Amino acid sequence: MTHPYADLDYDWSPNFRDNFKAFFEQTNNNQRIAKKNTLEELVRPRLRVAIVTETWPPEINGVALSLLQLCKGLQKLGHKILLIRPEQLQDCREFEPNKTCTVKAQSIPKYASLQFGWPQFLKVRQAIQEFSSDIVHIVTEGPLGLSALQSAKQLNLPVSSGFHSPFQDMSRFFDLAFLVKPIQRYLRWFHNSTQLTCVPNRETESALRSFGVNCKLCVVGRGVDTQRFSIVHRSEKLREKWGATPDCTVMLYVGRLSPEKQVGTIIDAYQDMRQQGKKVILVVVGDGPDHRYLTQMASAESIIFTGALSGDALTSAYASADVFVFASQVETFGNVVLEAMASALPVVAFDYACAQQYVVNGLSGWLVEKGDEMSFKQALYHLPERLVLQRMGRHALEATRHAGWQYPVQQFEQALYEVVQSCR
Repeated sequence: MTHPYADLDYDWSPNFRDNFKAFFEQTNNNQRIAKKNTLEELVRPRLRVAIVTETWPPEINGVALSLLQLCKGLQKLGHKILLIRPEQLQDCREFEPNKTCTVKAQSIPKYASLQFGWPQFLKVRQAIQEFSSDIVHIVTEGPLGLSALQSAKQLNLPVSSGFHSPFQDMSRFFDLAFLVKPIQRYLRWFHNSTQLTCVPNRETESALRSFGVNCKLCVVGRGVDTQRFSIVHRSEKLREKWGATPDCTVMLYVGRLSPEKQVGTIIDAYQDMRQQGKKVILVVVGDGPDHRYLTQMASAESIIFTGALSGDALTSAYASADVFVFASQVETFGNVVLEAMASALPVVAFDYACAQQYVVNGLSGWLVEKGDEMSFKQALYHLPERLVLQRMGRHALEATRHAGWQYPVQQFEQALYEVVQSCR
């Protein structure tokens, strides 16, 4: 009787044997890599990190929201978080630290919505010590940050810091130009007292080096939640509420209403555009010390001031506009630019920080040389029709496809490891 497999034509040639061997070698290699990665994951040290910050959600600003994402990412990787912050009327619902230490809060002059923490040194030191912290990471350089720095030094703990707000540049917008040099000296001393300072980009790194910060600097980038900020939140009902007809262009600004944001530059351009008969609407999202001044400017009665928005209201505002306009020239990064691009909006901004990193001039927006406010206004005057803006918005969206928070969290984790390791 013939065997049922006798007629099958097996290729026992050397090539077949080599390919057969190579297949199993590759399979075994993949298994070894998987085991190695699993082993590294098992032995990767989990840190107990004391995070010290004077701003935290539900406060709405780039520093607080970025820190929230970094903390969520660290905790997801297995690290433990002690959050030291000022007292707040409401707690953040998006993140639960392993332990919280709060100090008394004081409102910042001209910034009623922001506050700094009292330097309650003994309370801060005790919290850091009882948490058995491996490292202290100081986000803000205010009184609370200073008390944390002193506490860490006394406890002989490694310290890292973050540089998020260019106070030395912002001071000139508050008639405090005479404080620029003292602020620079303080920031230089503060960051040089830490083992490492995290910066959002190379431009900020160069700026810190220029006024004498010589501690190790490490870039920890920024990301955007592309599930939250998306074109799917576009609302025609919201556009109708704004009074936007099908042939009307909606310009959107999101951010603090504060002198250093130069929202007045946008409003001046908007006024000229309306006088030229252009069908355009300006929506301003945010609040701050300049609110009254801006609402009293010429043509302000036709501007839609929404106040500060969050959640669905914010994502819908982004997605329902046609172009994002951002006149600030003192950002360390500018998270709102990424949020707008993820919402499929082309961007008009100055050529630095986030815009420089992500916007391609003429393709996904318009970049203007810093200091050239007239060219910024000209870019607004010459905005193309909505169909062109929509096409550019698709390019902006594509640029954010890989701009999530996973990589910045990994950068931050690696920076913390380096500091802890260097002090052993």
